[in-house]
Amino acid sequence: MIRYCALLCLFAVLLAHSSAKDAAKDAAKTAPNNSTAPVYTSDGRLVFPANYREWIYLTTGLDMDYNPDLAAMPGHSMFDNVFVNPEAYKVFVATGTWPDKTMLVLEGRMAANKGSINKAGHFQTTEVMTRSVHLKDARFPGGWAFFPLDEDKPTKQIPKEAVCYSCHEQHAAVDTTFVQFYPTLLEIAKKKGTLAPGYWKEEAAAQTGDTPKK
Repeated sequence: MIRYCALLCLFAVLLAHSSAKDAAKDAAKTAPNNSTAPVYTSDGRLVFPANYREWIYLTTGLDMDYNPDLAAMPGHSMFDNVFVNPEAYKVFVATGTWPDKTMLVLEGRMAANKGSINKAGHFQTTEVMTRSVHLKDARFPGGWAFFPLDEDKPTKQIPKEAVCYSCHEQHAAVDTTFVQFYPTLLEIAKKKGTLAPGYWKEEAAAQTGDTPKK
């Protein structure tokens, strides 16, 4: 009986230890994430990359919109800043395309024109309006996924039915990414010959004002 009780105690200790390890793993994944690679929780949610502003800065757009119906609507101004993890950037510079585990972070910041000594133009404020990540990972169907970003908690993948997927697949210059708006990378893609045929059609149409043929 003593031996049986001892075995039960040992089993309980091992079970508790295993549960503690699993909890510690998930706790680590929900703690501040300073990795430059994607980190997921056990249920597949993406953990906020807290140090993304230390990554490679690619470009900033001001009040950009791909929907002609929305582009004409008045509203507040916003800067869109794009960052990519350093490892992916190095591969792109060498090859003109993105490796697996590429993470492109889009940060939308409120624009202002009144402040300090500014008299004209716009500057970025401390107010972050939105964050999202475009992530290349073979674990996802099609190889790419979009996630909203939340500093407070890991987030679920944006459903594949969302328009962002089809838009990027149809109009992206390189590997479902809008390299056409990243000036330093666009030149690299041209030299490496990795620009999508659709990019050239849309670029030619943009220069002439025509609608590109599908």
